[in-house]
Amino acid sequence: MKPPDDARPDPDELLDRYDLRSDPETSGRGALHVILGSAPGVGKTWRMLDEGRRLRAGGEDVVVGYVEVHGRAETAAQLGDLEIVPRRRIDYQGKSLEEMDLDAIIPRSPGIALIDELAHTNVPGSRNPKRWMDIEELRAAGIDVITTINIQHIESLNSTIETITGVTVRETVPDWVLAGATEVQLVDLSVPALIERLQQGKVYELARAEQALRGFFREGNLTALRELALRQTAATVDDQLDSYMRGHDIDEVWDAAERFMVVLDPDVPSEHAVRSAWRLAAGSRAELIAIAVIPPGDRDARSRLTLATRLAEDLGARILVIESPDRVAAIAQAARDENASTLVLAYRPERGLRGRFEGRFIDRLFAVLDGVDIHLVEAPR
Repeated sequence: MKPPDDARPDPDELLDRYDLRSDPETSGRGALHVILGSAPGVGKTWRMLDEGRRLRAGGEDVVVGYVEVHGRAETAAQLGDLEIVPRRRIDYQGKSLEEMDLDAIIPRSPGIALIDELAHTNVPGSRNPKRWMDIEELRAAGIDVITTINIQHIESLNSTIETITGVTVRETVPDWVLAGATEVQLVDLSVPALIERLQQGKVYELARAEQALRGFFREGNLTALRELALRQTAATVDDQLDSYMRGHDIDEVWDAAERFMVVLDPDVPSEHAVRSAWRLAAGSRAELIAIAVIPPGDRDARSRLTLATRLAEDLGARILVIESPDRVAAIAQAARDENASTLVLAYRPERGLRGRFEGRFIDRLFAVLDGVDIHLVEAPR
């Protein structure tokens, strides 16, 4: 029996209740380690328990706050001799259901709590309507938490998941919960391997597995979900890198991941450069950013960018339009801010490189951009 999933707490109230505006490293709040997977059965719970046993062997005080083994023998075996906090029983519509006992874990005050299924909706009568809210309360009490979630339960991906799978996912976790995680770890399993696990009855019992393979677990769905999980993890790592660089006043670009930036020029047709940049980005599975720098208040320059901007948007690029009298400085700063690895520019060969890029444009970019490749694309005559 699933309780109604209608909890939409006020974000500001939660920020104050759980002290989420504070830095865990300085506030005494517990850390949050999220184990992310593309679908049920990839091994998230197994990994969580394995991590818990490793930490316990190293002397950490670890308890199992809540775990669901779903009848999987391999996962159940991972519980080993880990301490399990008994669940709380709640009567709901004539049935006795079990939930995590928050009031037992907090006074126990372990160093680390292992808690499965971050997106779970609690039975009415629980202290909080959502498990992620329970976890934030544990963190506010100074307890570190290791938890699990599948990619389809992230709030911002809800409509994308429905488009891919045809399934509306009711249980979601706000993106800011994952953004505030100390660490996000991906448990990756190839699509053929996951399908094989299903067919062997290692995820669901065989009758249910056959039904799942015809529905949510179709190969195309699993491939798309896996790609979303990989992208989500990469985006999280990029955010952590950006935060580190800002915190340590690092201005130069680090070549940690491919990110392409194409320059839209109001004076030179840039559509060919946009297409070339898109091919480069697609080949590297990298993000594409389109930047246009125009003189302040120059509406005519904006209008001349319409075709290139529209094409870049159609190809999925993120658009930056900056008004600045110094084109080189603005492009260089944007490249540093976005950690771009390659800059793509259009030029007209009949005018000559030096003539086209007034004021030794290329030389100036090279002088101020360390570690960024510059890729020139010939504009059509």
